[in-house]
Amino acid sequence: MPELYIGLMSGTSLDAIDVVIADFSPPAPTLLHTATVLFDSALRNDCLAFIDSAGQGNVSQLGELDLALGKAFAAATMESIRASGIDSESVTAIGSHGQTVLHKPDGQQPFTLQLGDPNQIAALTGITTVADFRRRDMAAGGQGAPLAPAFHNAVFRDSAGDRVVVNIGGMANITVLPSSSDAPVTGFDTGPGNVLLDSWFRQHNETAFDRNGDWSAQGTVNRALLADLLEEKFFRLAPPKSTGRELFNITWLEKRLSKINAGVATQDVQATLCELTATTISNAILEYAPGSQRVLVCGGGSHNTDLMSRLQNHLGKAVVEPTDVHGIPADWVEAMAFAWLAKQTMEGKPGNLPGVTGAERAVILGGIYPSTRS
Repeated sequence: MPELYIGLMSGTSLDAIDVVIADFSPPAPTLLHTATVLFDSALRNDCLAFIDSAGQGNVSQLGELDLALGKAFAAATMESIRASGIDSESVTAIGSHGQTVLHKPDGQQPFTLQLGDPNQIAALTGITTVADFRRRDMAAGGQGAPLAPAFHNAVFRDSAGDRVVVNIGGMANITVLPSSSDAPVTGFDTGPGNVLLDSWFRQHNETAFDRNGDWSAQGTVNRALLADLLEEKFFRLAPPKSTGRELFNITWLEKRLSKINAGVATQDVQATLCELTATTISNAILEYAPGSQRVLVCGGGSHNTDLMSRLQNHLGKAVVEPTDVHGIPADWVEAMAFAWLAKQTMEGKPGNLPGVTGAERAVILGGIYPSTRS
């Protein structure tokens, strides 16, 4: 009997909504349909402006963004259902991550905020929607992130050897999967993934991102700049830890660039940013998972040939490869994770890993917004 769930994911890049329709019936999860639905440019710009203002916009702006994003997620869902030919009534639930606009887990009043009104999604699709996953983990004392490691544990763990899953989206995070069933799963955000690479590239080129890392591969790493970037205290924090655009953004980069006396060529900055992502990911793996034999990479960064090469150079004998080799295409792991988290919630099962987020206990994540089907 099929167990169909939909996963919706939009990351810190805000370029598109990833949609997956997955069947979680035994023996293994199966992707039935995938789609990338581009954001309306005006909506994307409004979201970025709100994020870049560090949430200083007014309540009206917040409410309007929440509504607009909810409608966008619903439209992307319905577009995917029509394209797949799957009957919407056969889908148990939608798992919607929402669009993160603020993530401040370390303040006096820790909080995280994802927009995309799930009431709108449930009403417009007629499908039960599970959303607001992160705040329940924070209520249990956790960082609210990363949450995908629970899914990584379910589908990628292998008794034959220690593994690490690296998700390289706007931010990067690792999941440490020991081969021993007695050892706990751990993981955390390592720092910037693609966010600085994409932002710098867009400032100096006409396209959205550095395809294959071709531009960075032609540059030269500026060691003085790299050393200064690595001075960021986040990199020295012990896990659990998580981060976002609130810290790693173009302003953060430009402040550090201003410290370098001689000008750095734009292409060399790109090479340095690529090395920063590779260095911070590999440093985390070498410190917290030194015996890992395989490093499974997912997210948009898996397509960056220059970045993957730099990771392999840092990690030596460990095999660095995309998750495609292990059954789930790298582009769809995170959206599929939120489909799976929706399943966990609907079945009354925990979705967080305290060893990853720092929560006091495992908890059922998110809120359920029931179907409007008659």
